[in-house]
Amino acid sequence: MKVAIYCRVSTTDQNLDAQQVDLIRLCQSKGWEYTIYTEQESTRGTRPVKQNVMSLARKGMYSGVVVWKLDRWARSLRELITDIDELGSKGIFFISHMDNIDLSTPNGRLQFQILGAFAEFERNLISVRTKEALRAKKEKGVRLGRPPGSLDKKPRKKRGVRRKPLTYKPL
Repeated sequence: MKVAIYCRVSTTDQNLDAQQVDLIRLCQSKGWEYTIYTEQESTRGTRPVKQNVMSLARKGMYSGVVVWKLDRWARSLRELITDIDELGSKGIFFISHMDNIDLSTPNGRLQFQILGAFAEFERNLISVRTKEALRAKKEKGVRLGRPPGSLDKKPRKKRGVRRKPLTYKPL
């Protein structure tokens, strides 16, 4: 059985070694062949290595995808569920090592659904707390946003694309 190991860190200052060592040990203990994919300095919208892993999995190159933690694979619950559903529909298993979730089993799928519900709940609580804090600051008269600077004292130039007048030239 061949699996893709996906490791990701957000900045070049962070170290991938801990993730790789744990995941290689897991794959070796199961007797799986593996290919390691690493991604550094990824942003919310750009994770080309992850997209490559998904593309190769779609083509049937791998029987499974193994990650260190769920948050290393996806940055939102929606993204995680979409990816897991797609992989599962193609018969590709997904394992999150540190979260101890193996989505090839009924127990793993149940755990995933429960964790997903708690993650969504926590995200909603954070949103409510943030909105309440902003409302309280507004009521106290605190100015929100970027502090005023020297550019705010002068009129700003209009920026943007200027359109050239259309001219019609007969053929």
